[in-house]
Amino acid sequence: MKTYTTIKTLIFSALVAATFSSCVKDDDWNTPEVLCNNRFDAPTITMAEFVALAPPPPSGSSYSAATYKVPADGAPVIFDAYVVSSDENGNFYKTISFQDKPENPTVGLQMEVDKASNYADFPVGAHIRIKANGLVLGLDRGTIKIGSIDPTYAIGRIPSVLLTRYLAGVCNGNKMDVAQIVPTKLANLNEAKAAKYINTLVTVDDVQFVDEVVLPQPTTYINYIAGVGQDTDRGIEDKSGATSVLRNSGYASFGANLLPTGNGNLTFVVSKYNSSYQMLIRSLTDVKFDNPRYIKPDAAPPKGGTAISYLGSFSENFESYSVDTDTFPKYVNDPLVGNRYWQLKTFSSNKYIQMSANAGTGSFQTYFIVPVDFTAANTLAFRVNVGYYNGDALKVYTTTNYTVGGNISEATLTDITSNFTIPKTPTSGYGVLTSAGTYNLPATLTGNGFIVFKYEGAGNGVTTTMQIDDIVVN
Repeated sequence: MKTYTTIKTLIFSALVAATFSSCVKDDDWNTPEVLCNNRFDAPTITMAEFVALAPPPPSGSSYSAATYKVPADGAPVIFDAYVVSSDENGNFYKTISFQDKPENPTVGLQMEVDKASNYADFPVGAHIRIKANGLVLGLDRGTIKIGSIDPTYAIGRIPSVLLTRYLAGVCNGNKMDVAQIVPTKLANLNEAKAAKYINTLVTVDDVQFVDEVVLPQPTTYINYIAGVGQDTDRGIEDKSGATSVLRNSGYASFGANLLPTGNGNLTFVVSKYNSSYQMLIRSLTDVKFDNPRYIKPDAAPPKGGTAISYLGSFSENFESYSVDTDTFPKYVNDPLVGNRYWQLKTFSSNKYIQMSANAGTGSFQTYFIVPVDFTAANTLAFRVNVGYYNGDALKVYTTTNYTVGGNISEATLTDITSNFTIPKTPTSGYGVLTSAGTYNLPATLTGNGFIVFKYEGAGNGVTTTMQIDDIVVN
């Protein structure tokens, strides 16, 4: 019985092999051709005509509107488009942005999709065809979108299992048609802030990240809290003075990369949230900041520095200066970021310098720079006071390669803050000027250089008031 079964198996295998061999020519092992079949019929409407069906915003609101439901059983509503977004690097979350033409588009649109890794099926440039019957169209928080009917949201995400009912690639022979997308060249960032460019791919030259996020040291594309990435805006500007924000998802794979400090070409998909425009990159290849950073006209240039003298022993109690002055000839007062200077203030007949971000707008980084002969000097001491503490705002540095009146961000700064006691109270009202301690300058620190007091705060962040008096070098 066992022998019979074995013979039976051998005969069956031989027949299968013979049958297979008869279907293939000698040495012809080419993969059978895979045919691409267009799932939907030809377009019945242009994308621009379809977007025009979106209802206008209701009176008093420009961010949301009643939606238009495309009849599920009505005449087919089919239009073509080209994909411009990519979620490959995590910066687009469950959305697909597309425009009506690969070059010089007239309109863009966003589709809400409850599916990730859409780039694998619909890469940038993919020629797609959308059958919109049964979907809803409308203005959602400043952007026209298309999606599914949802009991909670005006425009819902299309379930992944239903996506093929509405979206398909357009064939070019036996494969999907993928076009070369040519970004629309715009003169500046302000020009990109127009409804006609939303969800389209554009490019702008002479762009760089704003000083606040790259000077003196660049930050990362996104912020992290306890190791978890956060959705983050980073300010950008161009040579014309126009500004905007680059919006980066907390899931962006490039989030931990440092921002480039140079200037160059930026390619992005224009987006909008309510009244605020925000620009989205697909990957770091969209950021080509290979040129030297351009220097903007300084709205708040360094003051003072006209009577610099490098001494190994001196004291400064600020009593010789007028109240509210911000110009100190023997020192440099430089607002690298923002427009606030250290100012001379007085209380109980005592004068001191003060800096605060309270009631300000944006970020502030202001440096008070004191010349020193480090070869002759041995110690540094000063008094300090805090008002309305809500975060550390003062740092102290030494440097030997700062050029008076030059860019302090280009100097090498050695942080010595931890050698001093900087108060963290009171959180309401003001304390009193007290000794911050005495720091022994290292013997290896020689030559002419500077002690640098840096205030860093922001109108919507740390606004602690700092006061400094009685700077003593011996």
